[in-house]
Amino acid sequence: MEFSFYEFRYAPLSIQIAFIFIVVAITCTIIAYLSILRGRYKAYRHEKKLASLHPVIDNLLMEHILLNVELANDTPAEQVQLPVEVFRLPVFEHRWAREALIDRLIHYRNNVRGSMGEQLRNLYIQLNLDKDSLKKMKSHKWDKKVQALAELTNMNMSIADVTILPLTNSNNRELRAAARHAYIKLSKNEPFKFFDVVTEPLLLWDQVELFKIISTTEHIAIPNFAQWITYSSNKTIVSFCLKLVVHYNQLSAVHAVIKLLDTKDHYLRGDAINCLGKLKIEDVQEKLIHMYNSQPLNCRLEVLKALGRISSGKHVGFLRQEFLHSTDFEVRKHAAKSLIKNAWAAKGLIQELIDTATLENKLILKHCMNPLIKF
Repeated sequence: MEFSFYEFRYAPLSIQIAFIFIVVAITCTIIAYLSILRGRYKAYRHEKKLASLHPVIDNLLMEHILLNVELANDTPAEQVQLPVEVFRLPVFEHRWAREALIDRLIHYRNNVRGSMGEQLRNLYIQLNLDKDSLKKMKSHKWDKKVQALAELTNMNMSIADVTILPLTNSNNRELRAAARHAYIKLSKNEPFKFFDVVTEPLLLWDQVELFKIISTTEHIAIPNFAQWITYSSNKTIVSFCLKLVVHYNQLSAVHAVIKLLDTKDHYLRGDAINCLGKLKIEDVQEKLIHMYNSQPLNCRLEVLKALGRISSGKHVGFLRQEFLHSTDFEVRKHAAKSLIKNAWAAKGLIQELIDTATLENKLILKHCMNPLIKF
C-alpha cells in the first residue's frame, strides 16, 4: 500500500488527475446506484402500505357514505349523521396515511354528486384534512403547493385572495396554471380578478385549460370581458377575452372589440376581426372592407371569413373580385368559401363562376361547396 501511494505521489501530473477522476467517477456511480436503490425500496414500501390501507379506506367510505340509503335518496348531507369517530384510526396519525385518505376522498368525490359529494367534503373538513392541505400551501416547494391547490379545489374549499393571487403570476409555469385554475373555481364573486395582475403570457394550453374550467364551472359569475379588451396590457389576456366574448355571445363588448381594429398589433387585430365575424356584426362590414387593402395577410383572411360568417349578401361583388384577381391561394380559397356562405344572394354568380373559371378556381369552388369544409 505504501508502494502504491509512492507510485501515485511521483507519477506524472496527467496520471494523477486521471486517477482522481476515476476515483470520483466510481464513487459518484456507487452513490447514484445506492440512491436509486434506496428510492425504489422506499417506493416499494410505500406502495405496499397503500395496498393494505386502500381497502380499509374504501370499506369505510362504502359502508358509511357511498352505500348510505339516506344519501342515496339525496337527503341533505347536513341532515345525515356522519360517524366521524370510525375514521379516526391510529394509522391516520401518519402523514402518508392522511394523504392517502385525501386522495381517496377526492377520487370518490369526482365520481359522485349531490349529498354524497357533500358528505365526502364534510368528512374532509371534520377530520381536519383541510388543515393538511393549507399547510402544504405554505411549503417552499412548488409541487407541494400545486398538490394543495388541487386538493382544495376538488373539495371546493375557499382560499384567501392574498394567498392565491400572487401565485397566479408565479415564475413556475405549473404553479401559475394551477393557481389560475383554482382561483376561477374557488372565487365566488370575482373569479377573473387575476386577469388584472397577470404579466406572464397565457400559453395556448393554458387558455384551453382555463376555457374548459370556465365553461364547465357551475354558477360562475361571468363579467363583461370588454374591460380587459380595453385596458389590459397583456395581449394574451385580450386574445383570450375575445374568445370568451364569442363563447358567451357578449354583444355588450362589441364596441370595445371594434375599437381594437385600430390596434398596431396585427395578431390582435386579426383576433378582433374573427370575433366580430363570429358574432355576426353586420354594421362592421364597411369598416372591414375599407381597411382590407392595408392589412397583412392574416387580417385579410379574417375579413374574408367574417364576410362569410355574417352572410349579409351585401358584399358579393367584393368577394368575387378577390376570388378572381388575387394571386394568393389562401385569399381565393376563403373568398370562395364566403361566396358559398352568401349563396342565397349569389346563386347565379356562383354557377357563372363554375362555368367560366379556370380549372384551379373551379376546383376551389367545388371544394368549398362541400358542407363538411369549415373555415
